[in-house]
Amino acid sequence: MYRLLFFGLVLIELMSCTKRTLDFVIRQPDDMTAPTTVIVTNASENCEDFVWDFGDGSMARDSIVEHTYYLSGNYTITLKGQAGKRYKSVQKEIEVVAPEECLVLIETNYGIMMVELYDETPLHRDNFIKLGESGFYDNLLFHRVIEGFMIQGGDPTSRGARLNMALGSGGPGYQLEAEFRLGLAHVKGALAAARLGGPSNPKKKSSGSQFYIVHGKDVTESTLKQMERKHGQLYPEQVVKDYLEYGGTPFLDQDYTVFGRVIEGLDVIDKIAAVKKNRQDRPLEDVWMKIRVIK
Repeated sequence: MYRLLFFGLVLIELMSCTKRTLDFVIRQPDDMTAPTTVIVTNASENCEDFVWDFGDGSMARDSIVEHTYYLSGNYTITLKGQAGKRYKSVQKEIEVVAPEECLVLIETNYGIMMVELYDETPLHRDNFIKLGESGFYDNLLFHRVIEGFMIQGGDPTSRGARLNMALGSGGPGYQLEAEFRLGLAHVKGALAAARLGGPSNPKKKSSGSQFYIVHGKDVTESTLKQMERKHGQLYPEQVVKDYLEYGGTPFLDQDYTVFGRVIEGLDVIDKIAAVKKNRQDRPLEDVWMKIRVIK
C-alpha cells in the first residue's frame, strides 16, 4: 500500500513538471505588399484546444494555416490554447504594406475578386475609390446578370430591394465624362461604367456608381479586325492576346469606359454569371457586394 502511494506521488510530481509551451512560427514572403499570404504553424508543446485569431476578423483551428491579408496595416496574430487547467495566449506582430498600384477588393457571396484600377482613367478611378471608401457599395446587389456578357451592379436602390422590384435606374445623382482608351478593352474581367444609352446621352457619360464586369464569349481575330476598322485604330498587341486567350465583348469598346480589370477571381464572375435569373436578368437569389480599397 505504501509503495503504491509513493509511486502515485512520484507520478503526480512528474506530471506537474511536464513542459507546457504555447508558441507558433510565421512564414511570410519577402514582399509583404497587400494582398499577401502568410503561413502560420503551431509549435506548441503539451497544450490543446487551439484557436487562431489573425487580427482581421478571421479565425481558424488547424495546426497549419495559410492566411491572406488583403488590406495593408499592422496585424496581431494570436494563438490561444489550453495549458493544463488554464488558457493562455501568445501573440506576434506583422506589417502588411500598401501596394503602389490602386487595388480594390470586391467581396460577394460567391467569392472575392481583386481589381486593379487604371491610372489612365482618373475620373472613374477616383470616383470608384471615393464611393468604396465611403461604404456606398456595401450590401448593394449585382442586379443584372447575363451569362456570356456581363454582371452589373452599383444601383443604390438595390440595397434591401424586394425580389420583384425593378432595378437599374438608381445612382448617386451625377454622371462622369467618358474616358475611352483603345488600350483598355472589354476583355473578360474588365471593370467598366454603365451608362444611359440612346440620344439622351450623346456624350456617352458614365453612371456615377453603376458598373459592370465583363463575362464575355470567345473572340476571334476576324472580330478584332472588324473592330479595328470600325474605330480606325489598331489594338495593342497585348489586348489582342488577352482577347484571344480570355474572350470578352469587343463590340462595347469605345462606347463604355473601361477603368479597371479583375486580376484575381475570374472564377467568381463565372459563378455569378451562371445563377438563375428572372425575365429582367435579376438573380432569383440576391448576389450582394462589399467593396474595400486596398491601401
